[in-house]
Amino acid sequence: MTTRTTDYGLRTTGYWLRVSGYGLRAARMMLAVLGGVAILAPPKLLVAADGKGVQVTVKEAERRVDVTVDGQPFTSYVWPTSLKKPVLYPIRTAKGTLVTRGFPLDPRPGERVDHPHHVGLWFNYGAVNGIDFWNNSDAIPAEQRPKMGTIVHKAIAVAKGGPSEGVLEVNSLWVMPDGSVILNEHTKYVFGGSATTRTIDRITTLTAGAARVDLTDNKEGVLGLRVTRALEEPSTKPEVFTDAAGRPTTVASLDNTGVNGEYLTSEGKRGGAAWGTRGKWTTLSGKIGDEPVSIAIFDAPGNPGYPTYWHARGYGLFAANPLGQKELSGGKDVLNFAIEPNKSVTFKHRIHIVTGGLNAEQAEAAWQSWAAAPPTMSPRK
Repeated sequence: MTTRTTDYGLRTTGYWLRVSGYGLRAARMMLAVLGGVAILAPPKLLVAADGKGVQVTVKEAERRVDVTVDGQPFTSYVWPTSLKKPVLYPIRTAKGTLVTRGFPLDPRPGERVDHPHHVGLWFNYGAVNGIDFWNNSDAIPAEQRPKMGTIVHKAIAVAKGGPSEGVLEVNSLWVMPDGSVILNEHTKYVFGGSATTRTIDRITTLTAGAARVDLTDNKEGVLGLRVTRALEEPSTKPEVFTDAAGRPTTVASLDNTGVNGEYLTSEGKRGGAAWGTRGKWTTLSGKIGDEPVSIAIFDAPGNPGYPTYWHARGYGLFAANPLGQKELSGGKDVLNFAIEPNKSVTFKHRIHIVTGGLNAEQAEAAWQSWAAAPPTMSPRK
């Protein structure tokens, strides 16, 4: 196989490896890790001809995979060169209402423009062998970039639709600042929906290479969702939030018209009291315009650190972080998690979006049903 280099990247069989942000030497290091060839066969694409059911449509040239339910847009898996990780963006209710913030990919009037690394739904962590994968973005100053890691989309393994669910399986590389790969990621998404619901199951397996990987206790993680302005909690004053490295971000006070979100955990914690507490599920509920909406995140029994701590902020960050226990508990709990050489760990979560709202009893029943048999990881392709 021949390898063609350009000012953009290195091409392997059927896939494209971006150089932007790493340099040619780093890209060659990543290519060496891949063994010089793409290790996956091109994905199979199966969709219903009549547009019914869940469709999963791959658009490699556009760096995206679109997901529809009964012909209506639901979400997209995207890996634009402007982001430092692949994400699901945007995400919609069964009525088509956007529940994710637009900034920075598609800014909307009146929304916040803080934390440019908060995009759609993502999975990463703030302390991976001392490197920060959570806070990386194009806004990071040049002197901070050697402290930042990047998750690079590698290939699509499976993309198929069906009458009741669609499946997307992808492989990614967790890349250190020097271009070396510290973790291989295999993620399976299962998409579903009904007349009033949308669901996303994310099953992520992280595999270490020849070296141990320490995911040191850190509040910046793990599964994150940044919501639209209406689902934020009303605030009356600006606040400053500092990340684990001491970098401050100011969250301004904005007009609260139409802002009405409220968190509720499985342990009964509401609003701002949800932050830094444990629970097997948490909901964020409110009205977007005239539509009552609840978003629930479910944590699976068997996940590391279960039940997870909630890194749930009133300004719209809705995150489940089972690994930052010391930071989030104020020192009550400690979990310095590690993946031993050539070993793997799997995280399973569901994002459950309901038009019409979701009370505590309904959330508990939905979690019980899902936790009894959460989706499993498919064999590697």
